[in-house]
Formats: sequence, C-alpha cells, structure tokens
Amino acid sequence: MERSITWDDGAIRTLDQRALPDEHRTLRLTTIDELIEAIATLAIRGAPAIGVAGALGVALAARLHTVDGRLDETAVLADAKRIATARPTAVNLTWAVERALFRLPQGADAVLDEALAMLDGDERTHRAASRRAADLLRQQCGKGPLRILTHCNTGRLATTAWGTALGTIRELAASGEVQEVIVGETRPLLQGARLTAWELVEDGIPHRLCVDSASAWAIASGLVDCVVVGADRITTRGDVANKIGTYALAVAAQRAGIPFVVVAPESTVDERLLDGSGIMIEERASDEVTHHGGRRMAPEATPVFNPAFDVTPSDLVTAVVTESRILVPGGDLADRIAACTRVVPDFPTAGVSFQDLGPVYADATLVRDTAAAMHRAFQGRFDSVLALEARGFPLGAVVAQRAGTPLVLARKPGKLPGTVDSVQYGLEYGSDRLETQSGALTPGAHVLVVDDVLATGGTLEAAARLVERSGARVSGLATVLELTALGGREKLAAHEVFAARHVT
Repeated sequence: MERSITWDDGAIRTLDQRALPDEHRTLRLTTIDELIEAIATLAIRGAPAIGVAGALGVALAARLHTVDGRLDETAVLADAKRIATARPTAVNLTWAVERALFRLPQGADAVLDEALAMLDGDERTHRAASRRAADLLRQQCGKGPLRILTHCNTGRLATTAWGTALGTIRELAASGEVQEVIVGETRPLLQGARLTAWELVEDGIPHRLCVDSASAWAIASGLVDCVVVGADRITTRGDVANKIGTYALAVAAQRAGIPFVVVAPESTVDERLLDGSGIMIEERASDEVTHHGGRRMAPEATPVFNPAFDVTPSDLVTAVVTESRILVPGGDLADRIAACTRVVPDFPTAGVSFQDLGPVYADATLVRDTAAAMHRAFQGRFDSVLALEARGFPLGAVVAQRAGTPLVLARKPGKLPGTVDSVQYGLEYGSDRLETQSGALTPGAHVLVVDDVLATGGTLEAAARLVERSGARVSGLATVLELTALGGREKLAAHEVFAARHVT
C-alpha cells in the first residue's frame, strides 16, 4: 500500500491532505519549521501519522545540526520540543519524538534508523490491530455483511499505510463482510467527506456520506450495526480522546445497544493518565467555523467554540483494540481476561481447548489489575508470596511488590542452587516435584501462593504442602484462571482459593 509519509534523501515527503480530494499533491519538507507548519495546518494529520512524522523530524533535526561530524544535541532537543508540542492532544507525537531522542547519544544515523523502524513497522502494527478488531466485531455482531458507521479519517492518510478503524473496515471488506459504511462529514474541516470517502472510493467499498448531525439518527433508525472509530489518546481507564463528535456517537450507540469500538496502536495509550480529565483538548481557529470556501458564513461579532477533540468516557466504550490486546473498559476483570485469552483447539492433544494466557501477560494494565485483585482478596493476611514456575512468577512479583512483601520462587527440579526443600506430586502420567531454596520460606510466615491456572489442583496442592513443611502457613491460593470442570477446587478444600476468571 502506498505510504502517505516517506523519508526522501534528507527530507520528509508527505501527501498534502489539505489538497484532497481535488489534488494529489506531495510536500517535501526540508526544515523543522516546514514540518511543524505541516502538522499544525493538517497537511499531516492523524495521531499515528504525526507520530511517525515527528520521529522523522527529530532525525531531520539531527542531520541539520551535525556540522563537521559534530552533533549539537542541545539544538536537536530544542527542535524536538517544538515538534512535540505542535499538536498537544495526540500522545503519539510525544511518544515518537521521545523514542527517536533515545538514540540521540548514538548520533544522527542512529536517530534516523529508529525513525525508519517506526515508519516500517506502522503498517504491520495497524494490520494486526485491524485483524483483532475485525474478529471482535464478528463476535459482537455476527458474520457480515455489516453496516458500519465511522467518524473522521482513520485510514492510510491518518497513519502511514492501511489505517486503524478504516483498516478494520478494509479487513472486513476483503472478505465480503461490509454491506455499507456510513461516513460522517466531520465538521469543520470535513476529513470524513474529503479523506475517508476518498479512501473508500479508492478501495471500492460501498458507502454513504452524511452530515455529522445525522449520524446519531442513522444509529437510532437502525441503519448501523456498529460504530468503529480511531483515537488520539487513550487513558489507562479507557477514556478516549478523538475527533470532536465522537462522544455523541458513543452515547447514541449505547442507547441503541450496538458496539462502539475504538481501534488504535499501543502508542496511543497514555499510561501516565488514569482518566480523561487530564487530556488537553486543542481548540482551533475560529475561522474554521465562521468561514467556508474563503467566504464568511457567520456574523462578524459571533464568538466561536471550536474544540478539535472530545473525550468519550470508558463506560460508553465497548472495547479498545490495539495490535496486542483488547481492553474492555468498565468491564469487570473476568470479562477483560476473557477478551484477552486466546483459545487454541487441540493443544497439547486432540480434543483439548488450551486457554492461552500469553495475551493477558502482554497487557501490562491487565497484569497490574489482576495482581491488585489478588492482593485485595487476601489483603492484610499474608506477609510472603510464593510464585510457581513459570507463569506464576510475573504475577507473584507484582503482588509482592504491591504488598511490600518478600517473593519466593517455587521451581521444578534442578533449577535452584544449594540445598532445597522439595515435594512430589502426581500428574496424569508420572510425577513431578516443586522446590524452594531451604530457608526461603520463614517458619510462621503467612504465605499467599500465586499461579496462572487452577486445573486439577495438583500443583497448587503440592505448593501448599511445601509451605506447610517449611513451618509457614498458607493464607490463600490465587490464580488468573480456574477450569471448574476439572474439580481442582475440591482438592484444595482446606484452603481459601481466589480465581480472577472461571471457565466451565
């Protein structure tokens, strides 16, 4: 797919989005001032696109400030700060600038390599998110063809290739699962009418354009199966900043009982913000509203309210989908774990549906919240954590850190140096052992045992015996997942068991 942004022998080449759809015009940006103007005037727009452009801008600054082989890092840092503040709401810009700057001590070529890595990875990132979002919509809405409403532009113009929400629509359309896309015009600069419609025509995807104020009525009239949008910033709680008008669509979608799905890269998630109250909302020039086609449309003395973005609270969002996870804001912990768990059929043997928790562990926020739930379940009742090999280790470490307690690791035979305490336990075929270093569990300690899955209960029962043989006490057993049909809880009846999610 043709890229909207490229590196061109010491310059940033980009498609000028201000000229579309009338003219396919490219810009060759050779100075930092030109780049900042292009971002501020929306020649380059879309959170992922301006992020990549910002990284390339740092590379450009590093080249411009290298004279006779000497790099002026102070000058580069000053230019980078100007770039990062060109559009304050989209977190991708700051993220990308900081990532490029990390390589600055290694020289201009290293900065360029980092920026080009972001450019090259952009399409892969968004294709992965699109596939994940398309699968979610199939689950939520059933097999297509679907009637989808989208807002603003989230395609290859807003990224560098493919797109986020529009990439999801492309993914569904490729398998014949799109009946129609309803496109809001996106006032005041008409990114939906000028850009999204242009991309849909380019791809031959059926669509209709409507004024923004008709979008909610289209939803209420039963013309829409789901709403799919992008994002400029997402908080850890799942509040979403996006193009102005998004909040109204989320309200209408919830009222109609249809999914409202946000598709964006991980770089759009701002881990420093808990909720939307901390998001700076950019307000743009009044003449974008008072004028059209160079002609004044409102009285001279009329003041203007022209926010570029709004914030949709997490309780209106069905799911946030990135290249690596599905976040279900406002959903309970079990629902979020379920959304991230990958079911692998016939593994490790035929007839077994394996619950792969790998995507759960890849989601830092979900790991944190799962550990917090384990901590709350036994708060004040343990002073040590015993984590079981291997997937109990990362969760056990977070629980111990949160509680401020020691962490002890229980390993399989031959993994620990020195003398060990050991217990044997039975498997379906044969047996195994759990070991801890002698003295690691203090007599009289109150121990919380942490593992990933409770199945038949053999491993956790062995861990409990290991604790008791050391002279310590079992405060509780905590797992991410319990496979209830296998009866493990009955084997552990002497102990309190917490599982964040239960699967029958």
